[in-house]
Order: sequence, then C-alpha cells, then structure tokens
Amino acid sequence: MEKFVAIIMAIFAAPLFIGGAYLLSLGGSPYYLIAGVIILTTAFLLFKKHWSAYGLYALFIVATMAWALWESGFYWWALAPRVGFPLIFGLLMLLPWVSNKMRGPKTQVAANAAANTSTTNNAKKSPLYYWGLLVSVAVGALLSFGSLANNATDKLGELDLTAANDDEQNVSSDETSANLGDPLSNGQQTPDGEWSAYGRTDYGQRYSPLDKINTDNVKDLELAWQIQTGDVKGPNDVGETTYQATPLKIGNGLYLCTPHNWVLALDADSGETLWKFDPQVEENLQRQHQTCRGVSYYAGQATSPVQVQKIAGNTFENASKQCDAKIFIPTSDAKLYALDPNTGQRCQDFGDDGALDLMHNMPFNQAGYYYSTSPPVIAGDTIIVAGAVNDNYDVNSPSGVIRAYDVNTGEILWNWDSGDPDNTAPFDVNDPTQTYKTSSPNSWSVATADEELGLAYFPMGNRTPDQLGSYRNAAEEKYATSVVALDIETGEARWVQQFVHHDLWDMDTPAQPTLLDLDTADGVQPALVVPTKQGDVYVLNRATGEPIVPIKERPAPQGYLIAGEHAAPTQPYSGLSFEPEPLTEKDMWGASLVDQMMCRIEFNQLNYDGRYTPPSTNGSLVYPGNFGTFNWGGIAVDPENGVMFGMPTYLAFTSKLIPRDTLGDAETNKGEQGVNANEGADYAVELGPFLSPLGVPCQQPPWGTIAGADLATGDIAYQRKNGTVQDLSPIPIKLELGVPGIGGPIITKGGVAFLSAATENNFRAYDLKNGDVLWNVRIPAGGQATPMTYLNSKGEQMVVLVAGGHGSVGTTIGDYVLAYKLSDQDK
Repeated sequence: MEKFVAIIMAIFAAPLFIGGAYLLSLGGSPYYLIAGVIILTTAFLLFKKHWSAYGLYALFIVATMAWALWESGFYWWALAPRVGFPLIFGLLMLLPWVSNKMRGPKTQVAANAAANTSTTNNAKKSPLYYWGLLVSVAVGALLSFGSLANNATDKLGELDLTAANDDEQNVSSDETSANLGDPLSNGQQTPDGEWSAYGRTDYGQRYSPLDKINTDNVKDLELAWQIQTGDVKGPNDVGETTYQATPLKIGNGLYLCTPHNWVLALDADSGETLWKFDPQVEENLQRQHQTCRGVSYYAGQATSPVQVQKIAGNTFENASKQCDAKIFIPTSDAKLYALDPNTGQRCQDFGDDGALDLMHNMPFNQAGYYYSTSPPVIAGDTIIVAGAVNDNYDVNSPSGVIRAYDVNTGEILWNWDSGDPDNTAPFDVNDPTQTYKTSSPNSWSVATADEELGLAYFPMGNRTPDQLGSYRNAAEEKYATSVVALDIETGEARWVQQFVHHDLWDMDTPAQPTLLDLDTADGVQPALVVPTKQGDVYVLNRATGEPIVPIKERPAPQGYLIAGEHAAPTQPYSGLSFEPEPLTEKDMWGASLVDQMMCRIEFNQLNYDGRYTPPSTNGSLVYPGNFGTFNWGGIAVDPENGVMFGMPTYLAFTSKLIPRDTLGDAETNKGEQGVNANEGADYAVELGPFLSPLGVPCQQPPWGTIAGADLATGDIAYQRKNGTVQDLSPIPIKLELGVPGIGGPIITKGGVAFLSAATENNFRAYDLKNGDVLWNVRIPAGGQATPMTYLNSKGEQMVVLVAGGHGSVGTTIGDYVLAYKLSDQDK
C-alpha cells in the first residue's frame, strides 16, 4: 500500500516539478516547483519506508497552508484547490496500511526505548513524525472547512424600496403611467396585466406593476402549464442555436418566436397553441446565431382587445389579409414579416404581400452574414429595424444600417448608417447603385423609444473586424460601441455617448437601454440606463445624453500593438460599475494544484496590462471578456424606486491575432468563438474563454452574481454569488460557486425579481430589496431567456419563462414554455 501511495504522489508531483520550473522561468510563483520537489522527495522516502517522509510532509502541509492563506485569504473556493490534494495525500500516509510499514532508526516509541530493537518495535509509530503529520493534516482540514462559514465574496445590503408605497408622494397618476412607458399606437397605455413589447413597453424597464405575487407568497408558485414548441436544434444547425425569446401578452394571447423564427400564438390561460407561423427559413451554417429574442406589436387604431383564433396548419401558407394591429417577426434570412395577431396571416399591404427583404441596398450580400435577432422598435406608425453583422468573417460585409419603415405599408422612411451618418434620406430600394457603407457598426440588440421626446435609442456595436481598427472611418469611430439617440421622424442623430474609444475588444453595447424618470439630487430627470460588457452601468439624461451618474476617463494600456494599429490613450468608466478588479496570478484557479499551475503558466504567457489590453499576435487576456459582465439580458429597473437588478458575470477571454500567412489550414468561421478568418484582412483572430485544461474558468469563482443598485446615486446595495455547478459538474453536486449565465431579469411591484439565465437548469425568484432567494425550481432545459408576467382571464398573475437552452454555453437543449401561478390556496 505504501508503494502505491508513493507512486501516486510521484505521478502527481512530476508535472508540478516540470511545470513549476517553467512557471518560475516566466516570473511566476516558485511554490509549484518547490511543491513538486518536496512531494517527489516524500514519495521516494515513502517508497523506501522511511519515517522521515512523515516529518518532511508535515512541514510541507504547514508551509502550504501558510502560502494558501497568504495568497487567497480565508475563502474556501480559493483554498480548496491549493490544499486539497496535499491534505488528501497526508491522509493516505496516515492510513495504518501505510504507516505500519515504516521503519528507521527513530521508530521506537518512548515506552519501548529500553527494549531491544526488534522487528515489532521497528513497526511502531514515531510520535514526532506520525503525530506531527496527523496534527498538520487536522489543522489544515479544520482551517479549510472552517472557511466554508466565511462569506468572503458577497456584499450584503438593502435597497430602499419605500417610494412605491409612499402615500405622501405628490405624483399624479398620469406622471406615474408616463414613467412606465409610452402609449400604444391607439393612444392607450399597456394594461397592467399585459406585456406589449420586449421590455414590457418601449421604455424597456422589464417592470410589471402587478403585485399579486409578492415576497410573502412567491414561495407558493406552482407550474400551471407547460408546452413544447416542436422547434429543436437540428444536426445541421449552427452551434449557437438557442432560445432567447420573451413572449408578449396581448388580449387573450401570448406571442413568442423560436430559434428558426416560428411565431406561436398561445392561449394565455392554458398555453394551447392557437396558430403557428413558420416562414420556413433555410439552414445556413454561415450564421453565427440561430435565435430570436422576440416579436414586436403594433396596436393599430382599434380599441377592442385582440382575440386570437384557433387556426390549423402553418399560417405562412394561408392567404394574406388586411391588418390593423400587427405582429412583426424578423427572421434569420433577413426578412421582416407583418402578421395579423388574430389569425397569423400575413398583412397584404405591408411590403411584398406581408414581407420586406432587408438585404435591399446592401453593399455585400453574403447569405447568413446579416439578420435581425432582436425585435424591432415601434414608435407611432414607424417601425425601426436594426440587425446583426457577423463578427470577424469578412472585411467586406453587409452594412449595420438602421432603417425606419411605415408600419402599415413597409415604405422606407429613412436610413441611418453609422458609416455615413448625415445621409438619412431614404435610399431607393430598387436602385442597386445606392448602397450603404461596408461593414459599418451595427445595432444587434434591442432598442427603446420615447415618443414624447421623439427619440429612439440604439445600443451600437463595432465594425467588423472587431479587433482591427485600421478599416474604420471617423464616423464609425464616433458611433461604434455607444448608445445613439435617433430622431424618430428623420433618423438624424441627436446625441451619442460612447463607452469604448477605438474598440479593439468586441465590447459592443449589448443591452437594451432602459428609460425612466429618475429622482436625482438635481430634481427629476428623464433618464436612460444602459449596462455594458465591461461592467459599467451608464445613467444618462435621455434628452441630452449628458451623464447623471458621473463618467470619467482613465489611462488605458498601449502595448503589444501590431504595425499600423493604435490604442486610445484613455477610456471612459462610469460612477456605477460592476467591473472586477484586474486579474493577478494569485487569482488563477483550478480543481487541483496541477491545473491551477497550468492556468498560471498561461496567464504569464499572455499579454495583460489590465482592462483594455490590446489584442496581439502573442495572445492577450481580455477581462472582463467579450461575453460581458452584462450581455443582451441587460438589467431590470423599478421606475418607482429608481433601482436596478441585474446579473453581473465574470469570465476572462483570450484574443489572439494570427497573421494571414501563418493561418494554414485552420478551421475558421464556426461561430463567434474559435478562429475567424477576417477575409480580406492581414490578420485572422482567435477568441475564446480563458479555461483550465479541465474546461473550467481559470480565474477563481464566483463567475456569476446578482446585484441591486440605486440608479440616482450609483451606490451598489448588494452583490451576491448566484447559482450552483450541479449542471456543469460531472457529479450533480449543488455547490454554490456562482456560475455565469446569459439572459435577463424582470421586476414586479410585489418586490420580486425573477431570473433564470445561469448555466444551471433553475428558475429563481429573489427579494429585490436584498437579493435573498425566495423561490427556486428545477426546469427541464436551460432558461437563457428573459421571463415575463401577466394576468390571465381569471385575474391570476402568471410568470412565464421560455426554456430551450443555449448552444454556446452548453445548457440543456429543449423547447419548453413554462407558466407558473400561485397555488389555489394562495390566490
């Protein structure tokens, strides 16, 4: 047994010795080389049955504990990989089948010292060595497991939620309603029990004034119904085929889309499918995304509620009809369809028999390179459409132009192209000589609108290639990675606020801007709130673009640039920010010393000078990574209390530029991650998360959190780790490390925030005040979508989540729509 333990220890120590020497040569920690030498020496002495192995290893455990506490503090998830295997090996050495085999000149115990040396005495344990090792292992284990009781990462606190219940406020009902969103096209406000746009209204707050479900009774939510849509990922679909849809609730119907751009109208009471529109979008492996985040609703002029009818078959194949109200669906083959919400039939007067081809006037027309994944924004009788352009596939790609059309006819009203921002007069859709700018920055996420101010707000991305800046003109530099306010009537840019200068990191502004009237120290201001991938949350005056929460500039790294490239000398940051501290070697993590050491080696090999380290041919570390601290899921805002709830995520990425002449036969263009060709450029780019050899993040957890903040002051009230590794680990253990995720939250007037999103098949409700988990249920697939809530015909508050998984983050794939309500006794 002792030889077996010695061999196992030697096998473990060999990579520590070799890798530790290499790590030291890179300027890294000497611990791993020292550990390799000591464990190898211990293994040799153990193999030779020398008691000195126990003395040496006891000293090693003491030194390891001191080093681990110095590096990581009293934090279990940082201590565990540092001390886990050393303590396990110590326990193995203490087994009687090992210790009874030891021998040497100091093997007699004191009671037998006068006796003649014999084989029996030689087998007895030495108090100095055996008990020394036992004490060191016991103390090490006690300290390690004791750290489980220490909440080393969470910030605990409470939001002030008194405004919503303050009867002394001198606020009129009209002002309160205006703070919840613009009227619909028929002049009516969205009823409290409905959800008429992606963020409930065009203000994008994801806030419901319903309070039948509250912090006291949310624990009693039960599954009311569930359906499966029938649209599932196929063998020839792109990797990121994913459900991200938030349904709308209009009249008696729920409207949602699926990854292949089906539109389903469901009975809001039962979930029964009433009609299905399938535009029969063809598969195309050149798309980076096969998804749909939602549909858009135009109320028309009618005042009677929508009544969805039961229609058999695929309504795409039915004859078109005249429509007043409309449901709009953008598709991944770059079409925009207008549908009758009652029957699912195409609206014959819109475009070409109910459809617009969004590839008109594009400079390049590669199939799969341009499409809309997010619902258009509708303001009055105008529908404004933006779209996504594939990152890093080709220098010569379609334009990121934003276009406005008449909501009833499909006639183009204006076009705003960030590559030519002053030319907003509508192009002639039949004139092939009029083309938009090549590869100009696009807006792939969700927009918002304020009709009273006459402005629509678009989160802007970058120009492809994202990591190469030499292809951009001055206008593209101005509008990339920003939020821009466009005049709804003319398309002219009224103001722009940029969040990254000369973006080399794919830090697109990913989330829908949220609008609310914010009570600040300077009085009530019309505010816009937008989170970013970097973790900053910008709070701006939505009329002027001026900051409400201060924005400052600080120096940015300038090294590692390729020839002909430059980096902005300073970059902006917000006074409200969830950005993480810069990474150090001490922050590297792993399941054991070996893979932690491998992460340290890679960390020291990569170029890294903190946030905004430029991409390089050697490879650079990007942290926060372009997955984002925030992504399209964004935040939810309580407009009555002026607070936000969100899910900051922390994953480092790597970015490497590959000279064209060294690319060879590398497989390219398989999605946003991996190697992308940048056809026409001098460099391809390789992107991906910074992972250990075991496929887990190289930086220590938590990787996912939930947080609440005051938007007027910029104060973060709480930030807590979120989610377990039960669906990430080979062993389904509910260890709450705080896992990453993608998707968004909602807030209700009942003081509850709902969120799934994490890479764990769970749906949770949180106390908005302090982040406590109030309700937590397992779901059959990944919930990487934003939920919504509404009233059914019985006046019961329902909470709905689309759960279909996410192809890129590896959650369980499915096609579920889940609806919850309070149990009968709690109605």
